[in-house]
Amino acid sequence: MFLGTNSTTAAASTSTSTGKAATDAKKLESDLNRFLTLLVTQLQHQNPLEPMDANQFTSQLVQFASVEQQINQNANLEKLVAAQKSGSFASSLGYLGTRVEGAGKGLPLQDGAAEGTYTLPQKAAEAIVTIKDAAGRTVYTAPVERSSGRHEFHWDGRSTDGKPLPDGAYAFEVAAKDATGAKLDVAQSYFGRVTGIADETSGTILDLGGSSMSVDDVVAIRENTAG
Repeated sequence: MFLGTNSTTAAASTSTSTGKAATDAKKLESDLNRFLTLLVTQLQHQNPLEPMDANQFTSQLVQFASVEQQINQNANLEKLVAAQKSGSFASSLGYLGTRVEGAGKGLPLQDGAAEGTYTLPQKAAEAIVTIKDAAGRTVYTAPVERSSGRHEFHWDGRSTDGKPLPDGAYAFEVAAKDATGAKLDVAQSYFGRVTGIADETSGTILDLGGSSMSVDDVVAIRENTAG
């Protein structure tokens, strides 16, 4: 679930009793109880003339204690990781309402407008942008600037035949070739206004009005100047 711009509270990860260390601790407790029950039964029925070797069950108890110590260490590590994750998520709240740039080919259409960049390593003989919707259908194609360097690409949210398309997640790709017809490597990025933040297992994810961007992919942040 994304934490939106209208939310008044921040979600934070907290340590619970459902972590792996807690599960391991419960299993260890169960195993220890079975061991002690078996030990008491053996002591009650041992031959007084040939008593059990105390070193044997003492060694087993030491092993249980060692495992318990490892589980406690793992539990502390889980708490540290949870605290770090919570702090990272809280620090990401500053992204709300800003305009971010991320590496990749995404192209979130927000309020009928979208913006991306592409960088050509050299002058291209041909450069064409293709935009696809979330279902992978091509909705727009057009030639773009062919000179070397970084270029900004602005899209008004209309299909090739001029029909307005709904806001949401799109993707764009600039295909460029040199004079020999060889394909050029094109670096791309895209912009979007952050409308929500989600704390996922893979990390903090920014919602860009139906499209998403990992915080790790953010390369620039701008103040949102849209009215």
